[in-house]
Amino acid sequence: MSNGISAKMKSEDIVRTFLHIENVTVKAWFATEAGLEYRYHLEITKVGASTPPKTACVVMQNPSYAGENVADKSVQFMEKNVFEMGLPEFTDVQRLIVVNQFARIQTKGFVGKPSDIGHQNNRAIERALKEAEIIIIAWGSSNSYEDRKNFVLGLLRRMPGKQLYQTKMHPSRGRYTDFIQPFSI
Repeated sequence: MSNGISAKMKSEDIVRTFLHIENVTVKAWFATEAGLEYRYHLEITKVGASTPPKTACVVMQNPSYAGENVADKSVQFMEKNVFEMGLPEFTDVQRLIVVNQFARIQTKGFVGKPSDIGHQNNRAIERALKEAEIIIIAWGSSNSYEDRKNFVLGLLRRMPGKQLYQTKMHPSRGRYTDFIQPFSI
């Protein structure tokens, strides 16, 4: 785990800054591989959470520079849905893990090449799915990365008993009404 955003990040990399919601602690796992920046795992926990906390995992497409000190629109939106909206699906959830189909940080012109997956991403996704009681598929309806979708769904098929949900659209374009829907494989 890292204590912040890579020193290589420039101010122009963040167009708009979003903060994490109040009363949470955040841990991030960043890595640099072959000169490229990756975020494998972002964990947001309510202050004072029980041990072990009830956990939800959201799987999105690819990360931004959201880390321990700043969020992005998608992460903040999911924090609000899970922790603040009072949705019955998330009663007693005190921890949110964010993982992505591709771990490479790329905020503009994302292509989804094999090198964008990252060496440790499959392991990070599997671990996060195992740790969560609730899984939210939030990669958006325009996601065309069938191999990566099939990888995540294949893991879920081997993990019965999870509560599965999907988002109507990618969280960066989400609305708070009827955004979270049941999902089945």
